[in-house]
Amino acid sequence: MIKSKVVFTEEIDDLETAVEELCEQVGDFTLQKNSVGIIFMDEDTEYGELYPMLKEKWDIPFVACTALALLTGDEGLKKSGISLMLMSADDCNFAVGMAEDLSIDDYSWKIKDVYSQSEKQLAPEEIKLVLTMGGKAPGMVGDDVIDVIDSFGKNIPIYGLFASDAFNFSKYRVFCNERSGQNAQAFVFVSGNVNPRFLQVKSISGKANFSYEVTKSNENQVFRLGNGTFVEALEKANMISQKNNVIADYIMTPFITTIKKPSGRVVESMRNLTFLNFVNGSGMFLGGIPEGASLEVGYINSEQVQKTIDEAFETICGWIGEDGSTDHTMLVISCAARYMSLGKNVTIEAETFKKKLPGNVSVMGMYSYGEFCPIGEGAEMDNTFHNSTFTVLFL
Repeated sequence: MIKSKVVFTEEIDDLETAVEELCEQVGDFTLQKNSVGIIFMDEDTEYGELYPMLKEKWDIPFVACTALALLTGDEGLKKSGISLMLMSADDCNFAVGMAEDLSIDDYSWKIKDVYSQSEKQLAPEEIKLVLTMGGKAPGMVGDDVIDVIDSFGKNIPIYGLFASDAFNFSKYRVFCNERSGQNAQAFVFVSGNVNPRFLQVKSISGKANFSYEVTKSNENQVFRLGNGTFVEALEKANMISQKNNVIADYIMTPFITTIKKPSGRVVESMRNLTFLNFVNGSGMFLGGIPEGASLEVGYINSEQVQKTIDEAFETICGWIGEDGSTDHTMLVISCAARYMSLGKNVTIEAETFKKKLPGNVSVMGMYSYGEFCPIGEGAEMDNTFHNSTFTVLFL
């Protein structure tokens, strides 16, 4: 059974002081037979300096990424700093790896290679959970990462994120031990006694008069909806922006796509529109939208966010102690689009779990550029990539 400890420091310049503060907060938490460290941190943190100091304190593997903003159970929302989760167990094992310098031509075999190496390391135990942090490579979408892992046919749940930064889209990074990269995907593979549960919160308060079948698309680029172009559909709905780069223009109106998975099950996922091409009438999204999928537009507001987050944590509180555990671990990944859309109410999500969760649940999270979180459970599970979604991994 995994036990964990979450610690946080606002210090990102004097890293010796930062590590001292983290160590002091860890206190008498004892590492068990197998452990891993997960780090979310400000984009300006010098990880190359931080890692050796952490490694000296705890001789365990680490994976890390940059974050727009951090979430912890004790601190709530923090716009800068370093958060560390130590995960440890006698009856679970962890293997880490990173696929680097990814491109649309080689990402598949590089991720498969990391998976295969980790699978051998953990043998004879089977991988039960995949945690991942990515730096979005050119031409890739989150669905590509899922498709590679799913291709092994082992129905392993994937939870994670695309690293974020302060909306400059140039300083996000992911890390695995001493290695770092931007066009990279870091992984923690978990075997043994682990029983993950997942939750996704979309917080849609209503839908616009916009509903189409996607009749022509390529990965995350949608060319045609019904008999017209994507741009024509936006114009017809009086939802058009005259700019090319439009991610900020549609933050409050994310797109909702309904996709048929290879399993035959239909899942609903959110997508953020990022770019309009007025030459060919297409739109670019942060996630894939296949031909045959449906596409609608939803509305987000802070009241609906509060309502749906409250409901989510009522569900989570019902999970506490169900398996006889006295301690629980929770990773929380929310979308940077939600962070932007909440404005002055940006603390809603963090304050809710600070108020509702007991002290025996250690919580760490961040705001990301995309979320990996399964929909469904067991044989009915489908790994899914999301935007504009609040996601939870509960152990």
